[in-house]
Amino acid sequence: MDKQQEEQIHSLGVFAIFRVSFLIIFSWINLFTQITLSTIFPLSLLSLIHLKISDHFSQRNYTAFWLFQTVYFVFFLILSMLSTAAVVYTAACTYTRKEITFFQVMSVVPKIWKILTVTFAWSFIVVFLYNMIAFFVLIPWFGSIGLSVDGVAILGPLLIIYMMGFVYISIIWHLASVVSVLEEVCGVEAMIKSRGLVKGKMVISFAIFLFLNLCFVLIQVGFQRFVVAGKSFWSRIGCGVLCFLFLSEFTLLGLVVQTVIYFDCKSYHNEIIDRSYLENHIENVYLGDYAPLRPDDYRSKQFYM
Repeated sequence: MDKQQEEQIHSLGVFAIFRVSFLIIFSWINLFTQITLSTIFPLSLLSLIHLKISDHFSQRNYTAFWLFQTVYFVFFLILSMLSTAAVVYTAACTYTRKEITFFQVMSVVPKIWKILTVTFAWSFIVVFLYNMIAFFVLIPWFGSIGLSVDGVAILGPLLIIYMMGFVYISIIWHLASVVSVLEEVCGVEAMIKSRGLVKGKMVISFAIFLFLNLCFVLIQVGFQRFVVAGKSFWSRIGCGVLCFLFLSEFTLLGLVVQTVIYFDCKSYHNEIIDRSYLENHIENVYLGDYAPLRPDDYRSKQFYM
């Protein structure tokens, strides 16, 4: 970023995190546009096609429905990891103010993608186990009490607790993805590291996560209402294009935001990445020697974006 656009990343609030994220995106708008076209656009298109085709299959053939869900899940994971690797790495590179090209970023992505795969796999395992435990605890209990007034009164708070736990795990997962890209840890270690980083910043992270996911939900609801269930051909086309563009832009914003949150958490805990080391690290990546950041490469100094 230019010096005129520098923002100190230290104990940022919700609006400051979004402001810094927009500054990063618009400072390198051409590069982020190329990344969006190559990774985020296919991801958004796949998500919207999934909504349309799932509605079609669910009414006709359950076997085809589950087969389609499996194929969608695999491709969604691949595109998610590619876009995460590209955007997070590029957003981190803005710290060094070193000029990089789209080709350089994409040449690094396959190396980061391998590390990110481990973190994604462990994150899904944790989410799966959490949901299974919640299922086996809540369903038998609800079955024994039923839809009585007392049962509903108790079930409500339990569902709120479940949702808060799910959001907490999701925040750890997203931050662990950034940790995996920029540090020499992945999988469970990255999740443990992200859990430590988010301490003291949980309320802000929680608010940002809820806001972004509310935007994603509104986009999906709008797509279902005006495109999947729409009547007019041209209105469906127009609404479909708008939903596609909004989904792509919010996906890009979300990935940059989680990178800014990572640096903000590092600053909050006085674990700041040394600018000179990060620049050397980036150069080594371009030369083909990928060397993730190590704990010894952190310094307690002022961090600027």
